[in-house]
Amino acid sequence: MTSQEELKKQTGYKSVDDYVSSGMVVGLGTGSTAYYAVERLGQKLKSGELKDIVAIPTSIRTKEQAESLGIPLVTLDTHSKLDVAIDGADNVDPDFNLVKGGGGALLREKMVELAADKFIVIVDESKLCDGLGPTFPIPVEITPFCHEHTIRTIAALPSCAGCKPVLRMGSCSNNKVDGDGIAVTDNGNYIVDLHFTELIKNVPQMAADLKGLCGVVDHGLFCGMTTAVLCARADGVTVTAPEKKNKAEKIVKNMAFLSAAVGLVAVSAMIVRKR
Repeated sequence: MTSQEELKKQTGYKSVDDYVSSGMVVGLGTGSTAYYAVERLGQKLKSGELKDIVAIPTSIRTKEQAESLGIPLVTLDTHSKLDVAIDGADNVDPDFNLVKGGGGALLREKMVELAADKFIVIVDESKLCDGLGPTFPIPVEITPFCHEHTIRTIAALPSCAGCKPVLRMGSCSNNKVDGDGIAVTDNGNYIVDLHFTELIKNVPQMAADLKGLCGVVDHGLFCGMTTAVLCARADGVTVTAPEKKNKAEKIVKNMAFLSAAVGLVAVSAMIVRKR
């Protein structure tokens, strides 16, 4: 059986092989799966298979990894438009809404990935879910100033009803309590993880409500951003995209409509014959 680590490697490598070409500006994600995309980019630059690449890292640890591999780095200050960004996700729902930020880099990830023409999400099948909320806490980056007030305000939002906010402690790179001090992001902020026992009813609404709250810097809900999801399974890597899903749903709906229409015509014909 293929290990989870090997599955992460497969998606990371395939994302670079399929979506990165010479001359591109590339966004480098943060996390255990994105690590392999950065590794692959470094390999292909070293071999000469890729040339004239510059990359924008989304965290200090990704920056350090990229530098160790000789990947030329720039920032959004000099390159506001990216060709592609590649990153993992903590959860992916059927509507391609994502939860990100388990590794604490959600703000920089969102800034970089919003600036990219394509955002490629790389996961293994354990990250797929029927809906967001219960399977992974929603990270929210907040200012240290009066953070307890901000946490209470978040919990009071109707769209966040039922959440249990937990201030991240110890290391910022995971949502486990592994230290006594408050976790601090690369940007000097705190993270509160919102735990849910039931599915979030309206993810885009919750995302908008959190973004509009004073004291919130940003949140780990990435809605409407995904170009494609590369998912590693035991039998290989699958690629799905919002437009493909929508086309498939439209075909099914059209078939159902035609079936109903045919049935209606048949019933009408029977009525006419009886008359």
